[in-house]
Amino acid sequence: MPNIELLEKSMPVAPIRIAALGCRELAEEVDRKLVKFRKELVERKQLSAIPQGYSEESFIVECECPRFGTGEGKGYIKESVRGTDLYIMVDVTNYSESYTVCGHENHMSPDNHFQDLKRIISAATGKAHRINVIMPFLYEGRQHRRTKRESLDCALALRELSDMGVSNIITFDAHDPRVQNSIPLNGFDNFFPTYQFLKALIKSVPDLRVDNDHLMIISPDEGAMSRAVYFSNILGVDMGMFYKRRDYSTIVNGKNPIVAHEFLGDSVEGKDVVVIDDMISSGGSMLDVAKQLKERNAKRVFVCTTYGLFTDGLDKFDEYYEKGWLDRVITTNLNYRIPELLERPYYVEANMSKYLASIIDIINHDVSVEKVRSSNEKIMSLMEKVNSR
Repeated sequence: MPNIELLEKSMPVAPIRIAALGCRELAEEVDRKLVKFRKELVERKQLSAIPQGYSEESFIVECECPRFGTGEGKGYIKESVRGTDLYIMVDVTNYSESYTVCGHENHMSPDNHFQDLKRIISAATGKAHRINVIMPFLYEGRQHRRTKRESLDCALALRELSDMGVSNIITFDAHDPRVQNSIPLNGFDNFFPTYQFLKALIKSVPDLRVDNDHLMIISPDEGAMSRAVYFSNILGVDMGMFYKRRDYSTIVNGKNPIVAHEFLGDSVEGKDVVVIDDMISSGGSMLDVAKQLKERNAKRVFVCTTYGLFTDGLDKFDEYYEKGWLDRVITTNLNYRIPELLERPYYVEANMSKYLASIIDIINHDVSVEKVRSSNEKIMSLMEKVNSR
């Protein structure tokens, strides 16, 4: 169990309860890990008196957001959360869930999920001891800054949650974590799945060699530079990057279209390359980068992104895999993924449930999250095992 020394010396803020919105499967997996952690800690400490609600068979609290015939909804928590440390987990990207409006089926959009989140917060406010929101894919995170006459959606959403009484917001690989400046008096923790990426990659590619002669880290654009720099530094390998050349005389779907991806860096010839980013949306840019790397004689191309959205489907990824331009796609299980993706031969999951359970456990004890946030020691230990093979 992680950080057990810290937990042994501290007491929980209040009994944990977990509410799941659009991410029931992930919440149940996190719940199982947390139950296991708590039982191990109780056995280790050999407590004669266990704090009320500390070790349970499950921490999940049942809740739902039923709809009226008009499509309007309400939040309903089916059991008491009074005095608890409530963690509301929400996946705003889960479009597989639906509701009915005047007899017509509507798929849940991020806006719908965010409204349901507020409904459950409203149902718990004044009752729960503390309300924490676990939102892996940060709602409106890509609309994190304003240029010209634009809305500032992410900052507005965070302010709204703050005003409703949310104490902590936990997210993963925020598109731009500086958006937390909009709520300077609230807790905002941004975590990265670096260790889980490496673990999944090494497990799925047993012959991977992690050294400067055989591996290179690639940033697909300027926005992913910080992730790629950290990845390359901790592994001790070189890094390269692409930058997007855009046509600023034209606007398509609200953006200047990408004309080409230009590469900066040393030769990738004969090397395995890891392309690192926060998300695959449609995947067009990532696929173009993968193809260009193969054209530069890269040995294998592995794509690692925290979120796999695949908004244009999987056909292009299937094609690129069949043509040998793409070898692996690794994403986390933090957001909804279509069942077909899980069956693809090139897809690898980086499981985040244990990490999430550790984060909840640490925050519930009100101790520093830095040890669980930093994965340097675990990565170095993993690299020692790999290099000793």
